Amino acid sequence: MPTRKKPTPPPFDLHPLPLHEFLPRVRACTLCAPFLPLGPRPVLQAGASARILIASQAPGRKVHASGVPFDDASGERLREWLQMPREVFYDEQRVAIVPMGFCYPGKGTSGDAPPRPECAPTWRAPLLELLPHVDLTVVVGQYAIGWHLPASRGRPLAETVRASAAPDSRVIALPHPSPRNNGWLKHNPWFEAEWLAVVRARVAQALAHF
Repeated sequence: MPTRKKPTPPPFDLHPLPLHEFLPRVRACTLCAPFLPLGPRPVLQAGASARILIASQAPGRKVHASGVPFDDASGERLREWLQMPREVFYDEQRVAIVPMGFCYPGKGTSGDAPPRPECAPTWRAPLLELLPHVDLTVVVGQYAIGWHLPASRGRPLAETVRASAAPDSRVIALPHPSPRNNGWLKHNPWFEAEWLAVVRARVAQALAHF
């Protein structure tokens, strides 16, 4: 099965659309259907007043089944990292969850395949323009980090995570909360012992403006 395809822009101008008209177009997308083993099912959440953007990679198989972002073990760990209760995490008017790829991409050689490349230029870029109140972006995993922090490409993850803690930074980087990253967490104990306190404070500050 092919895994890559040249991104094709939609045959209409999306930019004038308000968010409540834009999102149904996103959720009805079938652009990558021939390349998705379980078929298209875009999973994301967004509200025009959202203060926090969680930029992740792509839905896993469990999230594809439920249609709920981070409805899996990775989501449980992420919410614990952020100290964010489910009712806040899933409040689209406070928290937008916009992955790099909106549909489950299938299995890769190690874990899930990379996010499909069509989403970012076709849907994601114009969608982010419709979230003008985001104070803090939490980037999760290498693909989201590469998009939102392009200068970090090629650098060790630990270095990127530490650097994103600068007080004036509006983007905070996290390792992916998947159990597959337990080894990284074990070799970087500072992340949970010290650095998560910084993340939680920044998240609380952004939500306090709501």
